[in-house]
Formats: sequence, C-alpha cells, structure tokens
Amino acid sequence: MTVELTTDSAEATQTLAGRLADRLEPGDVVTVAGELGSGKTTFVRGACRALGVVQPVTSPTFTIGHRYRGRADVSHLDLYRFAGFSPAEWGDLEPYFEDAIVFVEWPEAGAGALPAARIAVRLEHVDPEHRRIRLDAAESALLEGIADADPRLRHGD
Repeated sequence: MTVELTTDSAEATQTLAGRLADRLEPGDVVTVAGELGSGKTTFVRGACRALGVVQPVTSPTFTIGHRYRGRADVSHLDLYRFAGFSPAEWGDLEPYFEDAIVFVEWPEAGAGALPAARIAVRLEHVDPEHRRIRLDAAESALLEGIADADPRLRHGD
C-alpha cells in the first residue's frame, strides 16, 4: 500500500511520524529517504517522541548511529557518508538492529545489505513550509487511517 501526504510544518511531519511509530515494534526497519533538508531527521524525531524517547534526537551523520531508550529501543542510522558496506562496516552497524525499531536515513547506501524495510518513507520539498511524504508498506494495516482527522496532513497534491 502507498500513501502520499503533504505536511504544512515540521510539527505536522513529526505528528505523522508519531502515528506511524505507534504501529511499529522491535525488529521493524523504516527507511527514510529524501534530499538534503527535506525533513528526514524531523520525521525520525517525531517517531522517537511517540516511542517515549525524551533525550534530544539529532542527526547521526558523523557518528553513523544513535541508540535511544523509550518504550522500545530505537536506533537511528544515517548512511550519508557511505557508498556501500564492507563486512567490517556492516559488523559495526549490526548491533543497532538488535531488539530495536530502526530508522535508516540515506538507505540507498545500504542497498542489498540492510534488512528488509517494513515501511519505506520518502520526503521531498514542495516549498519552504510543505513536504510531500510517501509511505510504502506491504501491509496495508500499517498505513490505514494514518492521516485521518488532522487538517495539517493532506492526501496527495
């Protein structure tokens, strides 16, 4: 199933991510793709808040990954600096996938090496305030009603 939405603020993007996070469980992988500045970390921040993470959620671009404690452990990976993975590099990343919900920014770099994503998210600029967000999931139940009753989230565009 595919759902396309447009958000009108960072807060609306975080709200959408939080609704999605409420449907996830440890072992799930969510890929978060999009151009620079499109709101990938904002999306992950909203998901982390919904999962009970209270510490600051920042981009792990220079550290590769962060692990947060909440109602479930959350791993946040950023593969921007990678072109692919050697076995040693994968060995460094593998612990992030153990008993956690994992969000992977710039997943293209891990193509063929990452575990299968339960949900794929793609963000893109519409204008300075609006983002188009595409959610893809094999299980339609994960996305059904995701934007209902929130005027800041519009279908399509």
